[in-house]
Amino acid sequence: MIHLRSTLFMAWAIVWSIATAPFVFVAGPLLRGLWPYRFGKLWRLGVEWGVRNLLGIRPRVLGLENMPKEPCVILAKHQSAWETMALQNYVPDGAYCVFVLKKELLKVPLIGWGLAAMKMISIDRAAGKDALDQVVTQGRERLKQGFYVIIFPEGTRVPPGEKKRYKPGGAYLATHVGCKVVPVAHDAGERWPRQAFLKTPGTVTVSIGPAFDATGLTEAEVNRRAEAWIEAEMRRISPHRYKDAGQPA
Repeated sequence: MIHLRSTLFMAWAIVWSIATAPFVFVAGPLLRGLWPYRFGKLWRLGVEWGVRNLLGIRPRVLGLENMPKEPCVILAKHQSAWETMALQNYVPDGAYCVFVLKKELLKVPLIGWGLAAMKMISIDRAAGKDALDQVVTQGRERLKQGFYVIIFPEGTRVPPGEKKRYKPGGAYLATHVGCKVVPVAHDAGERWPRQAFLKTPGTVTVSIGPAFDATGLTEAEVNRRAEAWIEAEMRRISPHRYKDAGQPA
């Protein structure tokens, strides 16, 4: 059954993407304004229909009341492709999100072209400190325009129970702009493993932590605070993945 579910979902995602993605990178830019994001949301909602009804994966959201009403920086755990879609559902109605991503992704057919049309914050990872400045320049503009900025501080998808170094990009943006930061933990990798064709039905727990103001803090302080909350929460929602679950992270 898992093989059938996953096959049906892949077929649905391909057909839906072919049908809707061109609106994002063709019609969207021609109409300008928020149209690329509206068409992007149309594509995302269609794929999420397949996630719920074909894969049988559904979210359980904790702490939704912690999401600020004003644009902020969201620092989230990254385990799969699932959260790149689902996290956008948890900002206030009418708001849109942009991601910080490596510029190479913009060259990926269909998806990458859509990301470019939606003006995601793209950076050159090889640029060193210049990459951080790119994040601040683009991020400040997006926040002023009313967008929520989602950043995966570990920089890549990490299997459940594992952790990589939290990179400074999101903290650097938040401290230089002076905005709120929201830490987010989830266990999407339990149902949608990294680069796996087979996905298993069940519940994904998303936990949204208390927002805190980055104004006056250093990048290191922001990262430490976000990392401490996220990793402690991961041990709470996925205790079977951690030998030290129940102990301080």
